[in-house]
Amino acid sequence: MSPPSISQQSVFAHRPFALFWASRVLSTTAFQMQSVAVGWLVYELTGSALDLGLVGLAQFVPMLALALVTGHVADNFDRRRILVACQTVKLLTATALGLGSLYGGMPRAAIFAVIFVFGAARAFEMPTLQALLPGVVPEPMLPRAVAASASANQTATIAGPALGGLLYAASPMLAFATCGILYVLSAFAIVCVRSRLKAAGRAPVSLDSLLAGIRYIHRNPVIMGAISLDLFAVLLGGATALLPIYAKDILHVGPTGLGVLRAAPGVGALAMSLYLARHPPRRRVGRQMFAAVAAFGVATIAFGLSASFPLSLVALVLLGASDMVSVVIRASLLQLKTPDAMRGRVSAVNSVFIGSSNQLGEFESGLTAAWFGTVPSVVVGGVGTLVVVLLWMRFFPALARADRLAADDRADG
Repeated sequence: MSPPSISQQSVFAHRPFALFWASRVLSTTAFQMQSVAVGWLVYELTGSALDLGLVGLAQFVPMLALALVTGHVADNFDRRRILVACQTVKLLTATALGLGSLYGGMPRAAIFAVIFVFGAARAFEMPTLQALLPGVVPEPMLPRAVAASASANQTATIAGPALGGLLYAASPMLAFATCGILYVLSAFAIVCVRSRLKAAGRAPVSLDSLLAGIRYIHRNPVIMGAISLDLFAVLLGGATALLPIYAKDILHVGPTGLGVLRAAPGVGALAMSLYLARHPPRRRVGRQMFAAVAAFGVATIAFGLSASFPLSLVALVLLGASDMVSVVIRASLLQLKTPDAMRGRVSAVNSVFIGSSNQLGEFESGLTAAWFGTVPSVVVGGVGTLVVVLLWMRFFPALARADRLAADDRADG
């Protein structure tokens, strides 16, 4: 019997990827815990849906402002050191929030200031993580590694919110202290990762270098279509910012229930990512991406209309599963079609389109909920996602026709 091709081997057999995966689990678990704790803290303090949206905006602004710089840094400096620095800054934000909660609470403005600093750290972290991954595994294994890496994110998305809700209910300080410990462990794991690709070198900062990622994406309609499709889907479907309102005022399940609601999309996404890690999309990937985003919109509408806790959980699980299909296809297209010397800058633009759109989507949801009400805000967002799918199929026919993510396994040798 012939040995399995590279693309069929377990990605966890590669020690660098196992460490990378562990670091991402630890960091994302802490991020999810901190998000639940901050969301409940702000809503208890102000009772304002708009302020919940401002939490997302406070993270989005530094991501947008630093996007071009973060990509240049990721392409010209040791990516592991960048990630360690990011975990250190996030540790400091968790410490500040924990001490604030311990000594009688923090002013509203101070909370937003800390969140802004946290968003700046994530602005550097997200493109650096994306750029580092292709150097951790052989290229033929990359689609499987993307799915497995996404499973790390979703494992944390399940465990983090539930754990964050439980710890915050016991003690806000305990929740933030646990986040800090996880950031330290994540930094230690990433230090041990070895990459087969090195930074291209410290190129001088220039406008041409900073804008290279934007120009590259603009010249590639498949990448442009995939990134912008996810941008508008996440922007319009950002219902997670309103989960504290659903937990407290609509479903009446408290902070523990909020943690479960936050975890539900991760359950669906984790199940799908584990499936895709073994069976990555191979044919008609463009059509699969459009179908997945449409399913995301339908699940958002179902969640928005639900007044039942079990039904809401089912809708969120389906939302997470459909989103994961889109995430894996988009991330694989992005990494396989981008040379390593530009991955940081292209990933930085992708982070603004996708990663920061989560925060901007939260702001949009908070703003429309303040204007029109919580349920109409979520439902309109889901309908808007379906409209975007129809428009993007017309605007980006190359994406709709995209067939394969990678070369056939026979090319693995």
